[in-house]
Amino acid sequence: MTWLNSLNVKIVLAYVGGAVLSIVLIVATAVAVLYSQGDVVYGFDVASTTREIAGEIRFDEKGNPVGIGADPLNRDADVAFDEEAKQLFESLKQEAGFRVLDASGKVMLSSAPGVDFWPESGAEAMLKPGRFEFEHEGVAMRGATQLVEREGKVWYVQFAISRRFLRLMYQEFALPFTGAGLTLFTLVLLLVFGPCVYFTLRYALKPVQKVSDAAAEISPRSLHVRLSTHAVPREIAPFVASFNRVLDRLERGYRIQQEFLATAAHELKTPLALIRAQVELSPASTDRDMLLQDVEHMSRQVQQLLLLAEVSEPQNYRPTIVDMHEVVREAAGYLERMAGAAQVRLDLPDPSSGVRWLADRGALFTLLKNLLENAIQHAPAGTPVSVDVDATSMTVRDWGPGVPEEQMSSIFARFWRGPHRRDKGAGLGMAICQEIAQAHGWTLTASRAQPGLRVVLERPASAAAT
Repeated sequence: MTWLNSLNVKIVLAYVGGAVLSIVLIVATAVAVLYSQGDVVYGFDVASTTREIAGEIRFDEKGNPVGIGADPLNRDADVAFDEEAKQLFESLKQEAGFRVLDASGKVMLSSAPGVDFWPESGAEAMLKPGRFEFEHEGVAMRGATQLVEREGKVWYVQFAISRRFLRLMYQEFALPFTGAGLTLFTLVLLLVFGPCVYFTLRYALKPVQKVSDAAAEISPRSLHVRLSTHAVPREIAPFVASFNRVLDRLERGYRIQQEFLATAAHELKTPLALIRAQVELSPASTDRDMLLQDVEHMSRQVQQLLLLAEVSEPQNYRPTIVDMHEVVREAAGYLERMAGAAQVRLDLPDPSSGVRWLADRGALFTLLKNLLENAIQHAPAGTPVSVDVDATSMTVRDWGPGVPEEQMSSIFARFWRGPHRRDKGAGLGMAICQEIAQAHGWTLTASRAQPGLRVVLERPASAAAT
């Protein structure tokens, strides 16, 4: 259910829920209105029709009502409209009718003259503006009166229609058309407006995704990078600004630690050199040899700490095109005496292939030297340590006891030392290699080789052209 934690999903679900609720309310209201037989529904319809008829009454020069129409300048149109209205009301003379009365209640204009449509009793009450009810031949009728004033005279326009006719119109015409309209509205709302909302939200939240991707790429090597607030939604911008301030504090603390590490390692080199000199000047003894070994171990740790601080700073790197076979030969030559003392043979690749990488030459030499030194320390006498190089990878393998499976994850941890190491190293060599690899954007992995250990340095295939 983690997909429910998406802001996109939550907003779209809120839209869908709101749309469905709106549709349900609209349908419920429409059904209630269409099936209601109360005075409110029919009364408003009758009163509205009465007002429309009152607005279309035509008067002659004497101010008397003579018909209904909408174009007083076109006499032929008026006559045609009158005839059409008369035919309509003649066909519905038992269901609907209208009339115009003067102030005394005399009928001046009627939809169906001579038809006994209007009741005789209660005529005075019916002249009051508003709605009224009566029965015509046992059929319930709804009517309304609208007052019209013209040239100082008062006229009463009345319109009435049977309740059964209204019910028929609603159920047979209004309800089906309303249902079709609601169905079309629902389809448009869900199938057209819905995707528009989704893609709009996706576009609006795209800057947030970019900020998230940028934050995921920040590492101790890129603490100087800050998240951009360009085009970020106003609600998210304060969070991005706060995160940038956190990065400021982290970078400041990290720099202080790195500077302290480098300074402490540098300051310890001189005292250790003096201690070594004093011990060497003392008379030969077992204690003297042990002290020299301890000083040598401390000096190596200090040197490794200083090197670790240097390789952890990206600004210390100067990438150039490097001949990989040349670097391999240089590192092997540096460790030739060590390999000879351990009776380990170094198998180097054929230098004729001419593989070139884009790298900092000094850092690459340190990485390869540490890998070879680590392999020599674990390789049994009489076994080889092989190096293979191609356009995208470099592999160093020994035929030693290897590393137990449960300890493989600790190989690149700082100060971790293998159980079969023959010297008293600082346990920082592989950690330094990892730092150098990450600074170049490479991947350094280790795996069991059965027997031995295989360490592979890989660079992206897109960089193989360099």
